[in-house]
Amino acid sequence: MSGLHHVTAIAGDPIRNFGFYTRDLGLRFVKKTVNFDDPGTYHFYYGDETGRPGTILTFFPWAGVGPGRRGVGETHQTAFRVPQRSLGYWTQRFTEKGIAYEALEKRFGESVLPFTDPDGMALALVGVPGAENEPGWSNGDVPAEHAIRGFHGVTLLLDSAAKTAAVLTDVFGFKETGREGSVIRFKAPGDAEGSVVDIYEAKGFLRGHQGGGSVHHIAFRAADDAEQGQMAQKLVANHGLHPTEQRDRNYFRSIYFREPGGVLFEIATDIPGFAVDEPVATLGRDLKLPSFLEQHRRQIEDVLPSLEETAS
Repeated sequence: MSGLHHVTAIAGDPIRNFGFYTRDLGLRFVKKTVNFDDPGTYHFYYGDETGRPGTILTFFPWAGVGPGRRGVGETHQTAFRVPQRSLGYWTQRFTEKGIAYEALEKRFGESVLPFTDPDGMALALVGVPGAENEPGWSNGDVPAEHAIRGFHGVTLLLDSAAKTAAVLTDVFGFKETGREGSVIRFKAPGDAEGSVVDIYEAKGFLRGHQGGGSVHHIAFRAADDAEQGQMAQKLVANHGLHPTEQRDRNYFRSIYFREPGGVLFEIATDIPGFAVDEPVATLGRDLKLPSFLEQHRRQIEDVLPSLEETAS
């Protein structure tokens, strides 16, 4: 499989972020851990029941972070897939919950409902025919038949599409499938979660800067270390791009590079997955730390805000 593995974004208040994604959007809280490079900060993972690749939205919630500014060299929008017939349900839910959203629009023949999270992150729901046949997880509030089924894809806002398109097609196996105005659509083989990357070519726009509501990086799937290594070789040999050494993120292994348009890309392995340190039935319940931080558990727990008051 190819396509998106996960998207990682920046949030402000962690309790507000947790409430919005688990309650309002009905995603499963798949993993409660910390930013391995900044262990005084949470790292939240939201997804489907098991946190399959292509369903995972993750956050670094930095309380007090200033807002980001959308612009060139960044992810412009992150879109989820829902059953086409569920868009009416979600429009009503957004109205009831006071969630900011825009009118339904058509893109590449699909119905799209744009909305924003409490930090101003640009999101959308895309009605996908047949998505009702994919497994849906219910939080007890959002019915399973209307549940988010993972990612549809992302839109990148770039000065120029050509070099980024070459990476998407050569390294990740995407194909250009259409153009609408300044937007070029690329799709991974099959119709799995996270198979779409749109490039919105916007030469001369202001560059974005990261903050609350910004996407930090986008991760693409590699089945295992061998496939990740082959992708890394292509990046160097065919595109002159030099990814980092592999980093162990406990639930996947990652390499990172900045693609030609300026967006931080990651290649993450599908293995070992989120059930490596806790059973699927209790995913997200307990704070999980990598072995090198376990000795500091008490100090880490002392500085992290409690989520207990929002978990009931």
